[in-house]
Amino acid sequence: MTEMVPSIKPLLAVICPMIAAPGIFLLRKHANIREGTTILAAVIQFAIIISMAPAILEGGFLTFRIIDIGAGIELGYRVDAFGLIFAITSSFLWILVSLYSIGYMRSLEEHAQTRYYFMFALAIFSAVSIALSENLVTFYIFYAALTLSTYWLVAHHEDKEAFAATRKYLVYLLSSGWFLFAAVVLTYAITGTTRFADGGILGSASASGSTLIVLFVLFALGSIKAAWMPFHSWLPSAMVAPTPVLPSAMVAPTPVSALLHAVAVVKAGVFGFVRIVCHVFGIELIGELGIGLWLGAVASITMILGSFFAIGEDNLKRRLAYSTISQLSYILFGVALLSPFGIKGAMVHIPFHGFMKITLFLCAGAIMVVTGKKEISQMAGVGKQMPVTMLAFTIGALGMCGAPPVSGFISKWFLGLGTIQAGAIIFLIVILASSLLDVVYFFPIVKTAFFDTPAEASVADGGKIRFLEMERPLYLFMIVPLALTALFSVIFFFFPDAFHLLGLAEMAVKNLF
Repeated sequence: MTEMVPSIKPLLAVICPMIAAPGIFLLRKHANIREGTTILAAVIQFAIIISMAPAILEGGFLTFRIIDIGAGIELGYRVDAFGLIFAITSSFLWILVSLYSIGYMRSLEEHAQTRYYFMFALAIFSAVSIALSENLVTFYIFYAALTLSTYWLVAHHEDKEAFAATRKYLVYLLSSGWFLFAAVVLTYAITGTTRFADGGILGSASASGSTLIVLFVLFALGSIKAAWMPFHSWLPSAMVAPTPVLPSAMVAPTPVSALLHAVAVVKAGVFGFVRIVCHVFGIELIGELGIGLWLGAVASITMILGSFFAIGEDNLKRRLAYSTISQLSYILFGVALLSPFGIKGAMVHIPFHGFMKITLFLCAGAIMVVTGKKEISQMAGVGKQMPVTMLAFTIGALGMCGAPPVSGFISKWFLGLGTIQAGAIIFLIVILASSLLDVVYFFPIVKTAFFDTPAEASVADGGKIRFLEMERPLYLFMIVPLALTALFSVIFFFFPDAFHLLGLAEMAVKNLF
């Protein structure tokens, strides 16, 4: 029996980064203590969030009401199984990215490091608040806050390319926010509430089918953070901005790229889309309206075209960006199947993709810091110079392709079962084709790094000299986190219920059907 249990734990979980943020600013002249504050806050937040799992697995919900405005409008948190999956992923990866950032930011002697850690904490606060939101009003507020808190992370370098990318970033995401606002208002007008419910809140509404379809379109346009095509170009532009002068001018620092792809912005977009389908409309209503087929078609097109764009990119970060566009559409794809296995696959792909994709971006950053190389065509011999990094990269790449023994196999297996369960064999062909394309754009990277011989000029200029000049502790601050994320990507294959992830997904699906 479902039980709502008032608890202060949701509030404690979300305010950890909010408390850390002013501490980071006040300690700006003491770098070690400043960064120690970041890591301590991340560890405490993760401990609080993981401690909520047993109560959720027993079938309960933890709630904390911030304010009740009246007339069905509330601000508050409600911890359910699906939200906890995203919160666990975000909080744990914050720990590892914070450690990595120490090596990355200090090795490159980046400016504004206090601002970087401050805004990172605010972004995590927004992401976890999205995960634990009780209703659409709370969700909308922190969804918008996430866009604003990541602005200075994307614009960190404060050069022409960075500001051009952030303008595009804001135009897309803030414009999208108006559609989401309209959708929230219309939902409230139809139902008199915005509170998420497992069976959806629109199923019993007296609205016409055409009105509900218009509402879904508003939600879809409000979810451009999910980077579904054709509203995707802001994401690769935030990674690397090709210009006539600088063919691969870097925009966001690599830890920020990792945050956007694996923990916060894009992941928040697909998380929100799943929330809308499952907890606003409901599986049954989506099926009745025939929306699942259209959503599946959009997801399929994005999966395939994203892979083709990735194949054409020589810059490593841009190739990974297009890979994210393709891979996160697997989550939309799984929900569109409207089958228990499909939705389970979509839910577990959120954390599994997070660990695999963050591994790939952290590896790309380490390669850039140690060797100065950003293009795949320049990476000949990198596997011999940086064997641990390239082994971790290979693990992440195998997982993206859905190959065992990496966790990506588990989520794609459930998605495949979901297509069979839904009787949509054509979609099974899409998954297999997309996975084959993953191999096409990841295999050349691994081959180049491990098996190609660098040119003479590349060796003379190569990473070995720079590696020897690096401080060993800074190098380890980068290598250890990416090795751990790669290791967890394998652990989740053998023990998919580590961190209760699979159990929470099964509980979330059970509540939906």
